Amino acid sequence: METFAVIYRTVTEEGLAKNMKSGSLDVLATPQMIAWMEEASCLLNSCGEGMSTVGILMNATHDAPSPLGARIRVVSRLVEKKGKISTFEVSAWMDDKKIGAGTHKRADINVEKFMSRLG
Repeated sequence: METFAVIYRTVTEEGLAKNMKSGSLDVLATPQMIAWMEEASCLLNSCGEGMSTVGILMNATHDAPSPLGARIRVVSRLVEKKGKISTFEVSAWMDDKKIGAGTHKRADINVEKFMSRLG
């Protein structure tokens, strides 16, 4: 299994703070950055038939603004696998400038059992 994943995304109108209701500015919204961090982390999970993962913790900072059209590099690195819990170091970059970083945890789940909890 790979221990890191890299994805590239572009800041779009839908991902702006003013449009995601996480602020009033035309800059990358923190919830969008965090979603990309989760997306990159999901690429590192190899689950068997009937299994998946769910996010259980995100602790991230958003340290610099990114304008509409900016190309963002998102990196996730698996730092620990303990039982059903995977821990990742995540970061987001605009060119060579780190715009955000943090820790993300995901739990392995049985899809059928998990979905049955919805009632």
